[in-house]
Amino acid sequence: MSTYVYGITARSHAALPEGLAGVGEPPMPVRVLTEGDLAVIVSDAPENLRPKRRDLLAHQTVLAEAGAEGCVLPMRFGSVAPDDKAVTGVLAERAEHYQERLRALDGKVEYNVKATHIEEAVLHQVMAESPELRALAEANRQAGGGTYEQRLQLGEMVASAVKAREAQDAAEIQQTLEPLAAAVSVGPESTGWLANVSFLVARDSAAEFANVVEELRKDRPHLDLRLNGPLPPYSFVEPGPAQPAGTAGE
Repeated sequence: MSTYVYGITARSHAALPEGLAGVGEPPMPVRVLTEGDLAVIVSDAPENLRPKRRDLLAHQTVLAEAGAEGCVLPMRFGSVAPDDKAVTGVLAERAEHYQERLRALDGKVEYNVKATHIEEAVLHQVMAESPELRALAEANRQAGGGTYEQRLQLGEMVASAVKAREAQDAAEIQQTLEPLAAAVSVGPESTGWLANVSFLVARDSAAEFANVVEELRKDRPHLDLRLNGPLPPYSFVEPGPAQPAGTAGE
């Protein structure tokens, strides 16, 4: 049977709670493999694993229980290796990397910040900031809406101004929050988000970080700013000892 991987710890990490269960139906018993100074939290991998809510929560619960007693390098949901030997083999091969990551991530958590524009608010803002846009809009209004070419010109200019504002807002968000973080990981671009950035933050600085995000939200009412965390530091661990299974999502 293949092996499901939750996370990597130091071999000296405190024992997991007795009877801790992970993914699968019925839930698979969680166990620990060791290799040198490292340990890895695993269970047998259920067949046809899918990112169902119960299994996603089970994955998070195992990491939360382990993380309560010390640093854990979290693997993403769906990380499966062919067997136990393959897992410990990767631990041995990349021991120096994992030990460095455990030291670097000790006492730290991840916060993810996503942002998008509130359409009506950002349109109002770019118009307010551009005399040229306001003049063209007013000329079109006085001309009964303007010609097709004039309306097209105005639309293209507004779209360009909004695009520039997206880049400016994304840069300002990262520049404001980066000094509060030990490390930054920019997420993949996705439709709808102008910013998708993860920050590695010391646990004892978490409240300050959240307060600064709230100030950003108040100062920029044209932004829909979303803070997710504290999270296990997923974005600061890779590569891991297993690849996400093809049948499972993050």
